[in-house]
Amino acid sequence: MTKYFLGTALIIALGAVSPLVQAQSPTIDVAPGFCTNGQIVVVDGQTECRIEDSLEALIHDFEEAQLKRDPVTAGELGDADALKRLPDVSLAAERKSQIENKEFLSRHAQLSTRPMSEEERLNYDLLGFALKQKQRLAPFDEARLPFTNDSGFFNNVLYLARQTRFEKISDYEAYASRLTELPRYFLQHKNNMRRGMESEFTAAAEIMPGILETVENLASQPVTEHPLYQPFTRYPDSISAEDQARLKELGEAAIKSSVLPAYKNLAEFLAEDYIPKARQTSGIGDSEEARNYYRALVRYFTTLDMTPDEIHQKGLAEVTRIRSKMDSIIEEVGFDGDFSEFIAELRSNPKFYAKSERELLMTASYIAKKLDGKMPEYFGTLPRLSYGVMPVPKEIAPTYTTGRYWGGSPEQGRAGNYVVNTYNLKQRPLYNLPALTAHEAVPGHHQQIAIAQENEDVPRFRQSLYPNAFGEGWGLYSEKLAGEMGIYETPYELFGQLTYEMWRACRLVVDTGLHWKGWSREQAEACFLENSALAAHNVKTEVDRYISWPGQALAYKIGELKILELRQRAKNALGVEFDIRRFHDAVLEDGGVPLNLLEKKIDRWIGEEIQRVESDR
Repeated sequence: MTKYFLGTALIIALGAVSPLVQAQSPTIDVAPGFCTNGQIVVVDGQTECRIEDSLEALIHDFEEAQLKRDPVTAGELGDADALKRLPDVSLAAERKSQIENKEFLSRHAQLSTRPMSEEERLNYDLLGFALKQKQRLAPFDEARLPFTNDSGFFNNVLYLARQTRFEKISDYEAYASRLTELPRYFLQHKNNMRRGMESEFTAAAEIMPGILETVENLASQPVTEHPLYQPFTRYPDSISAEDQARLKELGEAAIKSSVLPAYKNLAEFLAEDYIPKARQTSGIGDSEEARNYYRALVRYFTTLDMTPDEIHQKGLAEVTRIRSKMDSIIEEVGFDGDFSEFIAELRSNPKFYAKSERELLMTASYIAKKLDGKMPEYFGTLPRLSYGVMPVPKEIAPTYTTGRYWGGSPEQGRAGNYVVNTYNLKQRPLYNLPALTAHEAVPGHHQQIAIAQENEDVPRFRQSLYPNAFGEGWGLYSEKLAGEMGIYETPYELFGQLTYEMWRACRLVVDTGLHWKGWSREQAEACFLENSALAAHNVKTEVDRYISWPGQALAYKIGELKILELRQRAKNALGVEFDIRRFHDAVLEDGGVPLNLLEKKIDRWIGEEIQRVESDR
């Protein structure tokens, strides 16, 4: 990994200086012979060394600021003290972060005319994207609503127990210290939520029963069975029995004194204070603030300059196109009935469903290995990091989505995981599993995220940069690519892929419908129930997600359509010389990028490919 650092701390100058170096040019008293990284100047008879800002310095300071705000990541990267802490999510900390972001944006703008190599310019553009994304949503104080229907501060901490490495006594001690931070961490979130209650910026009441049930469950678990206690149940052989006994007592004390009280207090707050004031509409509303917020979310999640109405119309067009293909498959299998009757058959026929959790996981694992075997035909670069298949943890499964990818860590030696929801098997059809696997595992999120993580020639922030339209667009593109790879073995599995594509097309219609056009839940659910084979439980869970997370659902289809557009552009330009492996590598090799930068990248790549082909002739 390339390291970015300065031997001397960069000081932001606040005095009046020339426009060229304003706010970026600290001065340091130094003998003339030692000014090696700046320009010697004389001010009031005093020799000084003026050090101008640089992209390298800005990236270093940005990454350091990120780590200071994120002790979880800092701990993963080796900061022993950070392993003891949870983030500071107070209003004061957020205001400080916004001030830092403005300073970084100012420094970034001052560097715009500096000569840069192609790689430096990409670093510059991506840093600017990250800074502007934060600035875009800063006016809306999103900390007031720190959860969605299935994820938030109350269950994200559970990942710490699974993703922290426990090798030394100090690892367990640090983890126990981190657990004692839970009451403070939850209190800060509650204070932010109270601010939301006062300003009528709250979650929808209809998603709150599932949230409360999850929190109450985590508040009532027996100490030694609590998910956050689990690290204290297993130890490496290098830790003595005596030390193991002491660490178990330490873990039990942390759960009793901090974890359970924090969850019980949170459950009481949700039931008595928050839920009675939760918003009564499915969408975020039609106030001026809500309209401006949704416009900002559309730009944030799509990374394109599109209006909600444009996206709604694009979604309707995609629904019509995909529905035609689905009708063709119904005709192909010779089903004697209309679309709704075919969907009813898919939702009710036992042959389409696993009989056990093990069968569902084994089928998912088989599909994943089939995809693994096809990857070298479609990609020149494959990640070193492997991935596994695991069930969604039981404590969060009832309100969790059908499947998801949990990223690994090459530095920590932790594999990625394709996570499959085995809760309520009658709602988990097998014909959808190939598309789900392609999206979450390979060629989808594991391929895309692991490639970015393993790119050692870029700044650290780029290894985890995740523009939603790029990341989720790639996942949806991968579902379609799986068809080219020969993964869909039956018309029903192909129908499952189209169902998943329809699902994402309906997202464009439903998200804009809920949050821009004032739709009800019933209107939102109708798009899925009438046009896809998604099970009723999945439809409810998904609509809960869109209600609680406005804008994010737009990323998938918008990103997929852009990748398909760029692929067709490359094929048109290169003809028989088009190489699918080289195209896919070009899309993924830079890690996550906004769609406008991806388009510029592929246009350059097309030109380079034309030159390469001509030189080979």
